Amino acid sequence: MIRFLFSRLLLLVPTFLGVTIVSFGFIRVLPGDPVLLLAGERGVSEERYRQLMEQFGFSRPIWEQYFDYLGGVLTGDLGNSIVTKKPVVTEFFTLFPATVELALCAIVLAVAIGLPLGIFAAVRRGSVADQAIMGTALIGYSMPIFWWGLLLIILFSGILQWTPVSGRISLMFFFPQVTGFMLIDSLLSGQKGAFTSALSHLALPSIVLATIPLAVIARQTRSAMLEVLGEDYVRTARAKGLAPSRVIGLHALRNALIPVITTIGLQVGVLLGGAILTETIFSWPGIGKWMLDSISRRDYPVVQGGLLMIAAIVMIVNLTVDMLYGLVNPRIRHH
Repeated sequence: MIRFLFSRLLLLVPTFLGVTIVSFGFIRVLPGDPVLLLAGERGVSEERYRQLMEQFGFSRPIWEQYFDYLGGVLTGDLGNSIVTKKPVVTEFFTLFPATVELALCAIVLAVAIGLPLGIFAAVRRGSVADQAIMGTALIGYSMPIFWWGLLLIILFSGILQWTPVSGRISLMFFFPQVTGFMLIDSLLSGQKGAFTSALSHLALPSIVLATIPLAVIARQTRSAMLEVLGEDYVRTARAKGLAPSRVIGLHALRNALIPVITTIGLQVGVLLGGAILTETIFSWPGIGKWMLDSISRRDYPVVQGGLLMIAAIVMIVNLTVDMLYGLVNPRIRHH
């Protein structure tokens, strides 16, 4: 197991270097000049333009800029935002709890619904229920997030008026942000109705963000379960007269969980990517909206740092998933 972990850690080094190159080069291939965007309609003189280019380091050769950026990354310094002048790391971890809260609620919702649906569809293979579940999953996977989000806003916020349109909590409530997680902070505040308000604000964004992962998990669970249910050891367990719930839950599901866990781990990247649209639609003050605003303003340090931090989180999650394989299937521990 230690050798397995060490090999995975070694693979992270070239992956991380590749991510730094992508994050550094991504913003520079986009059209637009950050200095001119900062100047706005007022514009700048040619002399002032050269001064700003020198100040931000944009006048130096591209390879020098990259190695300076890489040196800062290795020392934990991702630079300061061109627009707000604040450290990128500070801004990231200030907004990150909002995205984590949204992503966690979405993945819990996706797993809690998608996993049982996939198991049920596999057990009832070929039935009307199986076809209905898989058809719905296909629709959910194909549905654009921005369109689905707007539909839910029109229905639940506009027509039914059950949920708020945007934000994380009603403006009626004000309390210090202890953890950054609104559900927890609203409980700690002790203010009546604060938790309910935070929960109602979180409901629609979580449903929208969970739609695609839910569909993927349901389809992957069904596929994995069908493959396992045809194995000899499952037929043997049934022949011994074991209860169907024991055959499915103990023998089949545990062996089918490997590809399902992989899918769930990969969905973290999907959630962080999908959060950009979801957070924009619902004005959710998280990393996704922050990154989108920074791209439009050509805020190089923020885009570079944000992409790098998100990629690092995805790599850590994938490493954790690899470790979980050993818990689900003990045979993997010896490889």
